[in-house]
Amino acid sequence: MTQEILGTRRLSKHFKGFTAVNEVDLSVRKGHIHALVGPNGAGKTTLFNLLTGFMTPSSGEIHFNGQSMSTLRPSQIAQSGIVRSFQISAVFGSLSVLDNVRFALQREMGVSFFFWRSDRVLNRLNDRAMELLESVGLTSVADHLADSLPYGRKRALELATTLAMNPTLMLLDEPTQGMGYEDVDRVTRLIKQVAAGRTVLMVEHNMKVVSAIADTISVLQRGRVIATGTYEEVSTNPQVMEAYLGPTSRYGEGDAA
Repeated sequence: MTQEILGTRRLSKHFKGFTAVNEVDLSVRKGHIHALVGPNGAGKTTLFNLLTGFMTPSSGEIHFNGQSMSTLRPSQIAQSGIVRSFQISAVFGSLSVLDNVRFALQREMGVSFFFWRSDRVLNRLNDRAMELLESVGLTSVADHLADSLPYGRKRALELATTLAMNPTLMLLDEPTQGMGYEDVDRVTRLIKQVAAGRTVLMVEHNMKVVSAIADTISVLQRGRVIATGTYEEVSTNPQVMEAYLGPTSRYGEGDAA
């Protein structure tokens, strides 16, 4: 069996009488793409916030590579190898595409970013930055301002800056949200491509994306995991079908997540 890299045991988060995450047991396997899906308000974002240290669990445990992560700060969790897409890969619109990636590379090296550094110093990062841009198809726009990119290509740039942090586990928070069909298709292929040899945990509403790239899917409803398995297994689970579309509806069409 593939090794577990991230696990939670009876993980819960309560807010003044409301339970957002309710005794969640999650097992993410090394080298897999694991998707978290569920109706709005199911607890997906709260669970991501717990995993990345932005919220403290009310109870339960989080383990990564066999080490407890339940009480660590976000910076410590990032240093351990868990990188969340929005956490470090925000696009700086007034910087070039290349400089956005160089910024992320400096953070991965533990060096502060200074806009007044000499070109000689910054250019040491160019080869690696261009490799990352090539991996997401952005070398032709390396000198363009990030703000000039269409939305889908900005998300590709975010993937490049996430990769610049050399993550062991990538947490992608709704990577195709707000995209048109062509951008969704392009970014889906990019995620599959950059996930090779890595582990990805993603929250995604578009079930076509999930069915195309996820090895394992966990479905949340009202803070609980109600099903885990392959797309074929969860899409025919009566409890999952009812949670999404009602007891007589067909699950898995379009963006129903």
